[in-house]
Amino acid sequence: MTHVLSRRPARSLATALAAALVAALAAAPASAVPDDAAPSAAPERLYVDPFSTTLEAAASLEGDARADAQLLGSFPSATWFTGGTPDEVRAEVAGVVGRAAADDALPTLVAYNVPFRDCAQYSAGGATSTTEYVAWVDAFAAGIGDEHAIVVLEPDGLGIIPWYTTVNGEQEWCQPAEADPATAAAERFAQLQHAVDALGALPNVRVYLDGTHSGWLGVGDISDRLLRAGVERADGFFLNASNYVETERLLRYGTWISDCLHLSVNSWWEPQWCASQYHPADPDDVSTWTLTDAAYEQAFADTGVVRHPAEQAHFVVDTSRNGRGPWTAPAGAYPDPEVWCNPPDRGLGARPTLETGTALVDAFLWIKVPGESDGRCFRGTGGPLDPARGIEDPPAGAWFPEQAAELLDLAVPGVQRPTCHIDYTVHGTWPGGYVAQVWLRSTGTAPLDGWSLRWALADGEAVADAWGAVVTEEGAAVTAQHLAWNATVRPGGAVTFGFVGTRGAGAPTLPQLVTLDGRPCTVGG
Repeated sequence: MTHVLSRRPARSLATALAAALVAALAAAPASAVPDDAAPSAAPERLYVDPFSTTLEAAASLEGDARADAQLLGSFPSATWFTGGTPDEVRAEVAGVVGRAAADDALPTLVAYNVPFRDCAQYSAGGATSTTEYVAWVDAFAAGIGDEHAIVVLEPDGLGIIPWYTTVNGEQEWCQPAEADPATAAAERFAQLQHAVDALGALPNVRVYLDGTHSGWLGVGDISDRLLRAGVERADGFFLNASNYVETERLLRYGTWISDCLHLSVNSWWEPQWCASQYHPADPDDVSTWTLTDAAYEQAFADTGVVRHPAEQAHFVVDTSRNGRGPWTAPAGAYPDPEVWCNPPDRGLGARPTLETGTALVDAFLWIKVPGESDGRCFRGTGGPLDPARGIEDPPAGAWFPEQAAELLDLAVPGVQRPTCHIDYTVHGTWPGGYVAQVWLRSTGTAPLDGWSLRWALADGEAVADAWGAVVTEEGAAVTAQHLAWNATVRPGGAVTFGFVGTRGAGAPTLPQLVTLDGRPCTVGG
């Protein structure tokens, strides 16, 4: 792990029980990599998966909705793993990290299968027991092996804990009847601790636990939960997964959590003493947050602990939908506004990047896949329509064309639309092969002086011959470059080339992501 806190705090009975459960169920993580595996240099850019769920959705859409999905799919987004058998998740994870490694890029993987996830609400599901979860996580880790990856471990996993009593002695609302009130919370910490250890044993993986967001838990509460879940052995925590809080607030909140952890681990300080967005600050008035900043300065002075960004817990921030911040529902309009559930008129936030300019922030990520629904939102009414939109929202995880369009149109900063269009036609197929033709059309106002197109082939496909372009392959990636006589494409003009492809048993893949000199084009109808 990259960041290590220097000592563990005293453990409560629940935490001790969690540790005992981990030891009893899995004395050691399943072997995922050779014993002599060592860290290697990480890729410097985030991975764009040409077979993502976003681009899968694009293939079934038409017109502007198709173009929106293709454009969203051209940015790095996380890949979610939400179930399946151990063998299935091992293969699926290995497929993603293998493609990313071939592209020399860093994938973001979301493990989302903890028992009683989302407290059986919109995203209900997950493993049925700790034993089942341990086997699933070990297989997830084995799928990564010695490849590079960022792992976002269980969104809401620490924000929503079954039968949990907070550090302040408050019983939380999540009380599923199927869970044992005496052990359910300890089991959650056991599950997460095992996952941290299994993934943390991998040489090239960065692991982040759920840190909720500044509109949810106070700093002391989430810091205590993070310590119980084993954050000392992880790289840190993630913020704002699937939510809308402004990045400015999240940077302050995340820094306070990192400071609270650092103080609690390295001195007599206790997490429940940590200042937060709720005290002494006013959560609704950012100008008062300097009061909390000052409280941390005093805490460091009182304890003698010194800030050490290289050793403190780091964090990543989900900026997929926070460009315009949270939605405020009209006063009194709905019995339950459900402001987190497909709020209207939101925009994309900062683009995913490993370059954040902030020492404690490892990345801005799109953890939530923008354009996928949060669920069917009734806002306290009987449904089936979402009263804020006047339509029926898709189920959780399904593509939501109206929301995708809003996120692009209202993005902060704005999104540049493509200035090229690709038509890709398979003229004929035969056992083991096919012939395809590609048209590149300029839709911008400036000519294309030289061009290079890139797309990905599915497993089992390759290029056997080509004309009208120089076509080369590197792994699954195909690059088509102009010839001398067709290097320039005037605005509104087009060029074409073709190739013969080989294939396995399936139909030829029609790519939904084609880039021109690294920038996306629209593809097809």
